[in-house]
Amino acid sequence: MSTKARSNIKSLVFDSILLAYLFCVALVVLFQPTQEQQMADMGLHCLIALGTLVAGFAVTKVLNKFGVITLGLSVFEPKHDKLKREPKTWFKTFWGIQFIVTFVVTFVVATVLTRFSFYEIFDAEGYAGAVRIFTALVTPNWSVLPSGILAVIETIFMAFMATMVAIPIAFFMAFFCAKNIMGKSTTNMTIYFLLRTFLNVTRSIEPLIWAIIFSVWVGIGPFAGMLALMIHSVASLTKQYSEIIESVDNGPIEGIVATGANSVQAIWFGIVPQVVLPYISFTIYRWDINVRMATVIGLVGGGGIGTLLIQYQGQALWNEVGTLAFLIVLVVWSLDTASAYIREALK
Repeated sequence: MSTKARSNIKSLVFDSILLAYLFCVALVVLFQPTQEQQMADMGLHCLIALGTLVAGFAVTKVLNKFGVITLGLSVFEPKHDKLKREPKTWFKTFWGIQFIVTFVVTFVVATVLTRFSFYEIFDAEGYAGAVRIFTALVTPNWSVLPSGILAVIETIFMAFMATMVAIPIAFFMAFFCAKNIMGKSTTNMTIYFLLRTFLNVTRSIEPLIWAIIFSVWVGIGPFAGMLALMIHSVASLTKQYSEIIESVDNGPIEGIVATGANSVQAIWFGIVPQVVLPYISFTIYRWDINVRMATVIGLVGGGGIGTLLIQYQGQALWNEVGTLAFLIVLVVWSLDTASAYIREALK
């Protein structure tokens, strides 16, 4: 399949989904079904959603037939085809108007669904309660500092172990998740899609859920937290590593292949040298993320300072919570500063 054909398919799917989304929003605004009605008629609503997708597909085909540049076509169209068109101000084009309408509709829908309200934010009673808690948070109880320090040390090493175990696994898997390496045969593409799907599912499950699973599996404590962070780190680092591989310069690879090198040699000498420094930068940043996430998974028995945090929060001991929050902020700030200097030095 040619590049232009693939771009056309991607743009067609993108625009069909986008128009189906706008049709669905319009139907909801028009008929305003209650949540009970939506649950009771779920099958009917699924058929309606499928119908809007078909309608979106039909409308997109008609627009493309008459030469209208839709948002999907603007995004996925090859660059050489874009250069052939007469340049116009983006908001005077159909795809620009389509983008603005979609953004405004999405913003309005999000405002309604999240029940966003300035009144609730500035309500006098709620504001007084928030002030009371914040006042307690900024007046820490330093008597819990020793236990907090021990817990935050455990948190740091828990994040360190999760990152270190994830690195070699993610490094190996990244090459099988890079399209420029795996896209040369049907078998390779099958492996690519299966592995990417598995990692997407793994990454979509929050570390908090993994911590609950591993707390049941291996028991409550830092080991469960470390495993939860490690699973999520493997999925995230593999995605980041593979995207770096997909963006490498093909020149060195082609030169190495021209000398008679096999696929493994081409990867080792043509790709690895290009990705080492970005890998290190992403890995340091991932450790920084894991430290912050480790404070959260402790809330469900994952060990670390999060365990203490949930104990004091459950008893409304906000002064003690303030002390632990101060330690968390101090550690995150220190690691963020250190990682920034290290990443700068590695550029």
